[in-house]
Amino acid sequence: MEKFNTIKSSAVPLPIEEVDTDQIIPARFLKATTREGFGDNLFRDWRYHSGDSAKEDFVLNNPIYAGEILVAGKNFGCGSSREHAAWALHDYGFRVVVSSFFADIFRSNAINNGLLPVQVSGEFLDKIFQAIEANPKAQFKVDLEAQTFSIVASGDTASFAIDPYKKMCMINGYDDIDYLLSIRDEIEEFEAKQLIP
Repeated sequence: MEKFNTIKSSAVPLPIEEVDTDQIIPARFLKATTREGFGDNLFRDWRYHSGDSAKEDFVLNNPIYAGEILVAGKNFGCGSSREHAAWALHDYGFRVVVSSFFADIFRSNAINNGLLPVQVSGEFLDKIFQAIEANPKAQFKVDLEAQTFSIVASGDTASFAIDPYKKMCMINGYDDIDYLLSIRDEIEEFEAKQLIP
């Protein structure tokens, strides 16, 4: 995985609640077994008409919005446990998703695939949406080490929680196997002490 420490970026607003994984990546696109190419079909049924022409009123088709941060409504990633939802968001170019609540399985899948779910209060989420509405190019700073999300213009900052092990993995760019390989010498030393003479 790519290392994650600090990101400063504009954001894409998606003020819709209860966005489930089938809306993030429809089931008909789940045939591939590698992570590449899923970004093309992110929010497919919201982004395109049945004839594959873009829906101009959908936020991802609006050129004034861009960035590595997706700001979503409450209960993002609910529904089925498909890991492909995290793949699609990351493949599209998002590194952070902000919401006031995440489904547990989506949160886990996101972190395991290098996508940071930042959960903030409903009040702070409203402030983020207001900042984007006032300036679509508004900048936000995500500091994983400090576990903070900041609205750069106003200086408003919120803390977010993350499992310490997963935080360490994201900062170092490790998946679970990479982490085990990083402590290989310690594992071998431990194993050697377990040998019965």
